Amino acid sequence: MKERYFDDLKARDRFKSEPLSVTEKELIEFAHKFDPQMFHLSRRRAERSIFKGLIASGWHTAAMSMRLFVQTLNFAEGAIGLGVDELRWPNAVRPGDVLMVETEILDLRPSKSRPGHGIIRLRNVTTNQRGEVVQTMMANAMVPRRSPIN
Repeated sequence: MKERYFDDLKARDRFKSEPLSVTEKELIEFAHKFDPQMFHLSRRRAERSIFKGLIASGWHTAAMSMRLFVQTLNFAEGAIGLGVDELRWPNAVRPGDVLMVETEILDLRPSKSRPGHGIIRLRNVTTNQRGEVVQTMMANAMVPRRSPIN
């Protein structure tokens, strides 16, 4: 896949990721390391929770979404996160779900302090195989320009 640069993007561009399957094993392993709450760790205990079953940590959902975003846009030298203004998890991710991320470029501007980079504002929407939204995110990132302006 070709590498992308700031110069390759324009407002309203949309990109769709490949699918990513969520396994129960990965869900539980992530929770043990980073979010050890019972509805992420034990199927039996999770069935008695408000979720009525095992669910992924929202932070695991964010990490999987980040992977899909990065793989899809494939920025040369990477994208440097400048902050997330909004992160929502309207529906839970469960074992067996298949996630996809759609990224929309909302706005772009050259960086004033780093002429070899540009700033993008983006919206990521992560959905499962049923088309249910499991995460939304608005963020800013700094990405390299193809030809640095000096």
